[in-house]
Amino acid sequence: MKKLFLLIFLLIYSNSHASEFKLEKIFDNLNKPWSLSFVDKENIILTEKAGRLFLFNLQSKNIAEIQHNLSLINLGQGGLLDVLYKDQQIYISYSENRGNWKTSTSVAKGLFNKKSIKFRNIFRAEPPIESGYHFGSRLVIKDNNLFITAGERGKGMIAQDPSKHPGSIIRINLDGSIPKNNPKFKNRDEWLPEIFQIGVRNPQGIALSPYDNKIYLTNHGAKGGDWFGAANFGENYGWKILGWGGTNYSGTKIGPKWKPGFTKAIKYWVPSIAVSAITIYKGDTFKEWNGNALITSLKDQSLRKVQFKGNKFIKEEIIFQGIIGRIRDIKIQKETGDLYMLSDNGGLWRMYK
Repeated sequence: MKKLFLLIFLLIYSNSHASEFKLEKIFDNLNKPWSLSFVDKENIILTEKAGRLFLFNLQSKNIAEIQHNLSLINLGQGGLLDVLYKDQQIYISYSENRGNWKTSTSVAKGLFNKKSIKFRNIFRAEPPIESGYHFGSRLVIKDNNLFITAGERGKGMIAQDPSKHPGSIIRINLDGSIPKNNPKFKNRDEWLPEIFQIGVRNPQGIALSPYDNKIYLTNHGAKGGDWFGAANFGENYGWKILGWGGTNYSGTKIGPKWKPGFTKAIKYWVPSIAVSAITIYKGDTFKEWNGNALITSLKDQSLRKVQFKGNKFIKEEIIFQGIIGRIRDIKIQKETGDLYMLSDNGGLWRMYK
């Protein structure tokens, strides 16, 4: 791998102010990177979809592969996916090889080590499915619970079947056990005990807001119907009863955009922008963005700022578009407020002033 430094200066105008920022490519030639997580101020752990796990030092620009024991399959949209560092533990999602070409969205946990990590599974989406689509796979921790987005694997109405995991938001304890206050134990007797919310398609973004302590999602629609919204206890986003404003790829109708009885998203995109990662910004670098959702996209290669309050959409701005390629992940360096992004074309980018 080679180091490549590229600096881009941009000026973004809004109605009230101009915000200047710089984009720096700090590393290049990664192979379809999927996720990054800060270990500390100087070190990032990151994944490549094909299966490699790395530790990258921001000061020296040195990168070192970390060996692991995961039984994954790099098939379609699957592979080594999200990674999350917390208190010397690494949580990682991947498409697990379950045999006979069947796979599942699975999550494992291991003690952080710079050379090699021995993971043990703490969640498997059941049933395993023969499909290379819609793994979801994003992770976030709130109040010592791990939230997992489990995509519906291209199987549509499975997202309305709470006796199966695909098409749902999962909540488990950090050791893989089940919280006793999950929906099944309250008012959803028919739900699997790990399920927190149902009716999602392919949520490839999840973030905890430091302002209201709520979890927010970004979810891929079909041909149109991407959305950004909150994760809500025991609720149903409606896939595939609802189409969220989109259609099937053939052009045939799916269902209404929304109707009473289902969770309503904060913001919908029709046509689709292929939403990917999300973070709720809090930091010193871009103080004017505090409290806004920063959302990345694949198809239109943009970083977007969405202003919202509660469940009400206020406005959206495109910060930049078509500059660094398809943007797969975004994270905030908490010590500085700078933003770090991964692009599908192999770049690790820093955004700062």
